[in-house]
Amino acid sequence: MTTQRLPLPAGRRIDRSRPLAFEFEGRSYEGYAGDTVASALAACGVWSLSRSFKLHRLRGPFSFAGEEASTLVQLDDEPNVHADVRGLESGMSIWAQNTVGGLASDRASIIGRFERFLPVGFYYKAFYRPRGVWNLWEKIIRRVAGLGRVDLTWRPEYFDKKHSHCDVAVIGGGAAGMSTALACGARGLDVMLIEREPELGGWLTYARSKNTSLRNPVQELRQRVLESPSVRVMTNSVCTGWFADNWLSIAQSNRLHKIRPKSVVACTGAVSQPAIFRNNDLPGVISSSGVQRLIRLYGVRPGVRAVVLTAGDEGYGAALDLADHGTEVACVVDLRDSPGSGEFVAECLSRGLRVLSGQTVREAWCYPHQPRIGGVLVTDITGPYECADDGESINCDLLCVAVGSAPSGGLLLQVGAEFARGEGEAVPHLASVPAGVFAAGAVAGTDTVDAALLQGTRVGQTVPAEVAGLFLEGEQGRSDAGSWPLFPHPRGHEFVDLDEDVTVREILDAIAEGFGDLELLKRYTTVGMGPSQGRHSAVATSVLTARATGSAIASMGGTTSRPPVYPERFGLLAGRRFQPVRRTPMHGWHLEAGAQMMTAGVWMRPSYYGQPDEREAAITREVISVRRAAGLIDVSTLGGFEIRGPDAVEFLERAYTTAFSRQRTGRTRYALLTDESGVILDDGVAARIGPDHFYVTASTSGADQLYPKLLWYQAQWQLDVDIADVTSAYGAMNIAGPAARDVLCDVATDIDFSSTAFPYLGFATGQLGEADVRVMRIGFVGELGYEIHVPWSQCRQLWRLLIEAGRLRGIRPFGVEAQRVLRLEKGHVIVTQDTDGLTNPYEADLGWAIGRRKRFFVGKRSIEILREHGIKRQLVGYSIPDRSEPVPEEGCLVIRGDEITGRVTSSAWSPVLERAIGLAYVGPDQAEVGTGFTIKAAAGRHTEARVAKLPFYDPGNIRQGM
Repeated sequence: MTTQRLPLPAGRRIDRSRPLAFEFEGRSYEGYAGDTVASALAACGVWSLSRSFKLHRLRGPFSFAGEEASTLVQLDDEPNVHADVRGLESGMSIWAQNTVGGLASDRASIIGRFERFLPVGFYYKAFYRPRGVWNLWEKIIRRVAGLGRVDLTWRPEYFDKKHSHCDVAVIGGGAAGMSTALACGARGLDVMLIEREPELGGWLTYARSKNTSLRNPVQELRQRVLESPSVRVMTNSVCTGWFADNWLSIAQSNRLHKIRPKSVVACTGAVSQPAIFRNNDLPGVISSSGVQRLIRLYGVRPGVRAVVLTAGDEGYGAALDLADHGTEVACVVDLRDSPGSGEFVAECLSRGLRVLSGQTVREAWCYPHQPRIGGVLVTDITGPYECADDGESINCDLLCVAVGSAPSGGLLLQVGAEFARGEGEAVPHLASVPAGVFAAGAVAGTDTVDAALLQGTRVGQTVPAEVAGLFLEGEQGRSDAGSWPLFPHPRGHEFVDLDEDVTVREILDAIAEGFGDLELLKRYTTVGMGPSQGRHSAVATSVLTARATGSAIASMGGTTSRPPVYPERFGLLAGRRFQPVRRTPMHGWHLEAGAQMMTAGVWMRPSYYGQPDEREAAITREVISVRRAAGLIDVSTLGGFEIRGPDAVEFLERAYTTAFSRQRTGRTRYALLTDESGVILDDGVAARIGPDHFYVTASTSGADQLYPKLLWYQAQWQLDVDIADVTSAYGAMNIAGPAARDVLCDVATDIDFSSTAFPYLGFATGQLGEADVRVMRIGFVGELGYEIHVPWSQCRQLWRLLIEAGRLRGIRPFGVEAQRVLRLEKGHVIVTQDTDGLTNPYEADLGWAIGRRKRFFVGKRSIEILREHGIKRQLVGYSIPDRSEPVPEEGCLVIRGDEITGRVTSSAWSPVLERAIGLAYVGPDQAEVGTGFTIKAAAGRHTEARVAKLPFYDPGNIRQGM
């Protein structure tokens, strides 16, 4: 196997003593620890990594920094991996993406022959005529669209999230970032320095050194940063989003950091830009920074014979690096009329390297069966965006491109920073930042080490969050739009966006069709919509659009930047959350009693009491206990709110759908809450303590969200009312069952629990034992029941007292699982389980809770409109006639032939009714009692169910009204 490895000292990141074997496209290769997948393949002579999205052209790395989609590959268990940043591991099996039959013999490459039949916006113009043809096209498009392949049998890895705070977060660990962090740390500020690469240094780690005030800027700065007690360094960490109030999302391996600094400094650098000419997408066309990365970091010779296309000193530095490491430099093609007098230019001339000024690359080509660039045509520049048709053909296997860079400003744009162009400038520069936002380094305009160091130090000395946003103008010269390397070719294939295969011709055609606004152009052509997010296409698109529309380049602006700036793995979003865990006052007692605990929101609650291997038996015991004797459940997780004041009734009338104006003191009432669109938000119970005083409960899942919602309403309505969240002040327990009243009467109390004095839906305050209690008689589980709210400090004592008092009457504690079965037997709805983000009260059969005579409540108008239009689904109770059928899982689909008409929301085996029951959404025409419907259960099994009249248990409500 041919190796392109360079001898030491090249390849400072690789460990040559640790070879790693891996496979690509079924063939075996070898790299070293410290390699990326792409650098290891490049060392083995493999430069083609993927096929393009639309035309299936061979593509290879350009930046070697994870900036483009051309390096996305498939691992066995992970799609869409950037090969140029993913570290090589032993035994890796890697495959090219977007191919049919493999990278080398991709059968889908035939699409390129039909390119003329795929004009810009063809997806908006085809696929819908004749009528119904989309059903055919959809299958084809879904088969060929997309990039990676998802393995549905893959078992998720461990992902988590971590929350952190600091005084200053510096994004970017280059010269500007390190100097900013040091200046902030010297002032005693707590600093987090966030860097994408495995080490600090940015472009100083690979670029050819210029004369600076530091003898070795990388080592000196890095050592000082690592020794600073005030600076925390995060490497291999990508900032993907900058949200409101300086909330930063940082992806680091399998952890998502959520960082909330007081101030943020963006030192995100700049992105090397491609030149636009025919076949500029061939493997072997590489940015100068990519070439230098390969040489210095990974010890790979980028090519045997190179042409360097440049518009500044950077290209001459790359030419010297190539020459120093064994690559023949055929010539340096300088877009400028004169190469200037920079130190790199002078050294190139002194070495006798051939320099062609005022010329450009007209087109590139590759030889048959050669998956890499084979040569370029170099011609004279004859005017803005124009060059001669004929010139000199030069054979080469590497085209090193150094035509300029653009600020990496995606994060800054997310927080309201503005980039602008001066008259005639192609590349935008940072023009303004909001208060509290800071920037330094190449993103802010510097292009030398000394300038970046100075700017970073000055920002670090001024960075407190209280001051206005600071922007220090850099020294970088502005790019001339007229000389930007953009040369349309009559035969096309000058790619503006390599992610989406968008060419110059397609951009011009879209503008001719009327899509001259950048935002419209982006959506019509898909330019800038790929994984690269326009990092390599935005500048050229703006220049093309300005030229085609006759607009001033300074007026072009840009498109909206949205997070994530770089791709995020789904595992990071779905990973384990680090969040507070709340325990009820009885938590210790539950553990002593053998409870198996479960999480409910942020709370720990008993699922059932018993051994893990007897779950079903334990739940059945608890259900039977409640039905035949008494049960006690901890409901301290319910929300509780005190609403008092002269306008308390008016506030509740507006906030809830239920009517409260006629509610008597000492009575409770069901309280249903909807949002402005008529969607159910939460429910609870409102107890009237006095004329201007209510105690309102909320569900476990809705309590934390409900309190801010009520405060928001009060801020708008400005009523004479006070709202207090007392969720943490009161614990609660529910005692239910035929013996519930007897147990309470056995405890010393000043409350009369007789059915006459304390009827169903009654409310009373008093003492139970030595505890001050609020008692509501409600029947969520369908039995005689009392919900007791008691100050937090007295909960455990009262709980023990009730358990002891009820021991002879057969009382048993029961958990959440038994409660779910009990309430299901009674047909009661659990908000967020039996409802979703679109459910309105009529769909959930809660129309009876709507105060239709009320002049206003939140969501009233929407609910009335929904009622007039009719519902599209209905929540019904069902039972399974065949008792041998397994209980359907919650979430199973309700189907009618090939049509999905609903889903199962609650499902359980009822030990009392001895059959499977549940709640499900069905079509309105399926909601009649006795109607049969089909549930698609696990493993595709079809189970027949029948709509049942609710409630399943005690339809006359005799037991809860005892």
